[in-house]
Amino acid sequence: MTSGDLGANSLTTPVVKVGVDSGTGAQMGAFRRFAQVAEQVGATTKRLAKSALLGHYFNSLSDEQLAYAARYFAGYVFPLKEQRTTKVGGATLLSALMLITKIELETLKTQLVKLGDLGDVTAAVFPDRALSSLDLTDVAIALEQIAKTKGSKRKLEWVVKLLKRATPLEAKYLIKLLSGDLRIGLKEGAVEDAIARLAKQKVERIQWVNMLLGDIGATAVLARHGQLEQAQMQLFHPIKFMLASPAEDLVEVSRLLPGEFAVEDKYDGIRAQAHIAPADPANKSAHGIVIDGIRVALFSRTLDDITTSFPDLLAPLAALARGTEEGETTELILDGEIVPFRGEQILPFQELQKRLGRKAPTEKLLAEVPVAFVAYDLLYQNGMVLIEEPYVQRQAALTMLPLAIPRVRRAVSQRFSDATALDAEFLAARDRGNEGLMVKALNSTYKPGRRGKDWLKIKRAIATLDVVVTAAEVGTGKRSRFLSDYTFAVRASETDPTLLNVGKAYSGLTDLEVTELSTWFQAHTVQEFAHGKVHVVEPQIVLEVTFDRVQLSKRHKSGYALRFPRIVRIRHDKPPEEIDTLETVRRLAET
Repeated sequence: MTSGDLGANSLTTPVVKVGVDSGTGAQMGAFRRFAQVAEQVGATTKRLAKSALLGHYFNSLSDEQLAYAARYFAGYVFPLKEQRTTKVGGATLLSALMLITKIELETLKTQLVKLGDLGDVTAAVFPDRALSSLDLTDVAIALEQIAKTKGSKRKLEWVVKLLKRATPLEAKYLIKLLSGDLRIGLKEGAVEDAIARLAKQKVERIQWVNMLLGDIGATAVLARHGQLEQAQMQLFHPIKFMLASPAEDLVEVSRLLPGEFAVEDKYDGIRAQAHIAPADPANKSAHGIVIDGIRVALFSRTLDDITTSFPDLLAPLAALARGTEEGETTELILDGEIVPFRGEQILPFQELQKRLGRKAPTEKLLAEVPVAFVAYDLLYQNGMVLIEEPYVQRQAALTMLPLAIPRVRRAVSQRFSDATALDAEFLAARDRGNEGLMVKALNSTYKPGRRGKDWLKIKRAIATLDVVVTAAEVGTGKRSRFLSDYTFAVRASETDPTLLNVGKAYSGLTDLEVTELSTWFQAHTVQEFAHGKVHVVEPQIVLEVTFDRVQLSKRHKSGYALRFPRIVRIRHDKPPEEIDTLETVRRLAET
């Protein structure tokens, strides 16, 4: 079937219809019912209520529909373990909406600024249509076709034809799905809660199986049928990273980790997870690249596939999968850091920045900025999931791997029992070109996606903040052709994502970085002021900034401003959800 074949029934395949909603008459498998439940979920702030709504809805679906609905509510169009994406950008979605509504593009952009979400804009302007023939399976087939279709024009045709079959409410959630975020206050954990409710299982069991499979839809179906024990680890999908908490001082280290603890250097690179195993010829949609029969995949802290960005690491990592005896192979998942190096010396992070964001680095760049993978944890080996084993056992297994080649190294782990000795070790780590220290409890398990007190980080003494750019302004002098002056913000709190501006910076980046950011901001502008001089932009670019001090300010809603801020680096490895909060700013202002 081609993109031109999408008629009134061309998306439909036989599907079991389960149940009828007595309040609306909508079939439970209809996409309209999915959209109605999404509206209800978005209308409540209570996590238990969200889970209950989803659990009740999931119980009404066939297995096929359940798999789709669980993925969609978790924010995935396709299983996490697959490389597939729809590759539909905001510009294409706006064009589709313009073609259907006949509303001028600038008017739609104005609405987007006002409402802040393209799905909400769609609901407000979409032509009324009472009837719909879409069900979850129809939508799934269309999304698969959009993913397979090459070229923005052909993708646009598919999006338009799909939307033409939708009611305003359905169109709202189709746009949200294609945008990659339902924005109904729902995280994957709430979907796992709902599946646990459906299956009468502990949520920890659901979380474990979802981590093994990399597919919350398949997890939901196994849970429904009481078959969770059948789940086996599937490599080549990212496992959420365990995060460390900052230590205020060495006294806090002594208080939280009395007795003996492990100490590692804190590397000033980008966090990465490496999956390595013999390639399965039948699994061509898996993440990663095959090197001489070994598949290798690299994932960033944001769970993105960054394999193609570091082709010089693939062969050295693949070599780890080949055992010492002929025909012997190994399967591994390593947690570690990608760092720039030359000889035995780790280079400053600014060198690595030259390579970040480049999906296909040139041979010249690979030669100018060589990188190494420094492994500091082992999460899986040859059928054994190790994350629930204590740190000391995972380290013992890690030391048995041949991690002594220039491109792949093992982080040195030392034992300490006196926190006062960390002052000297911190300085030594800095002399080795690293950022500081990591302090870890010897009995700590690996907790995916969690930030606890089992791991502590001691960073450099100078104050820095991770912030997100909210506006970009045309610069002066040689940067007068670029958006090079950046207004940035912090989150209101850990639970409140409201962004509050705290400053503006224009120094610290290279001309190449400014050029690349300017191009990105031009493409992701939400609104323009001062005859195009100031651009309000999508808050996606995270910066690490340093400054002289924090002072009170009436100019910013946050109540604070950074004095003499300077950009340290672009944090490609950190999502906006993990930037610093107003509480951190307030604490720095008091010191």
